[in-house]
Amino acid sequence: MNHRPPIITVKNLVKKYGDFVANDNLSFEVYEGEIFGFLGANGAGKTTAIRILCGLSYPTSGKLTISGFDVYSQRDEIKRNIGYMSQKFSLYEDLNIRENIRFYGGIYGMSTAVIKRKTEELIEELGLSTIAKTLVKDIPLGWRQKVAFSVAIFHDPRIVFLDEPTGGVDPLTRRQFWEYIYRAASRGITIFVTTHYMDEAEYCERVSIMADGRIEALDTPENLKKDYSVKTMDEVFLKIARR
Repeated sequence: MNHRPPIITVKNLVKKYGDFVANDNLSFEVYEGEIFGFLGANGAGKTTAIRILCGLSYPTSGKLTISGFDVYSQRDEIKRNIGYMSQKFSLYEDLNIRENIRFYGGIYGMSTAVIKRKTEELIEELGLSTIAKTLVKDIPLGWRQKVAFSVAIFHDPRIVFLDEPTGGVDPLTRRQFWEYIYRAASRGITIFVTTHYMDEAEYCERVSIMADGRIEALDTPENLKKDYSVKTMDEVFLKIARR
């Protein structure tokens, strides 16, 4: 039994675009400090749901609270209490590493003094002193991921949403990125991560698997493998997809 309080509560979330149903009656909770995987193939509805949870889009219907704030009436409060990183856009490529960190510190409403102090602390912690003035477009993808994730939690949010952050990178880089995720979770940050890589489900405490806009399964990776009588999460996904 999980004794941690929920930090995300979703009840009967529906999102429609005309006649198309992107999210079909989703209901789930995410607990404080949890690494929660939101899995599914491309087009399953993951990104639509995460945009709603981040206060970037309104649901068609349903009841949702993020860190105690309502998605309909308290979107600004939600944005101040979360971090966000996506595969497609996280850093400005024409700014250098230090400039990106300072820019996002300002976006998050941090004071100039705090931004300056934490920027130098972060650069030293990541071992980036020698390339801190290098444009983001000129650094390797693995380093870009490290900086983007660090920027997403720069303001110490209660929750960080990671929207397919490991898409398009090699398995070794993906594994290294998950080390950063574990480190953030150990600080008490709730991790909500979407991915279509089923092997990454093994790194999560619980996972949901979406198909055609619906949550078809939600449990720990071990329980899901037992329920479907298989050895890997890839096999779980295949059984759900074929069903």
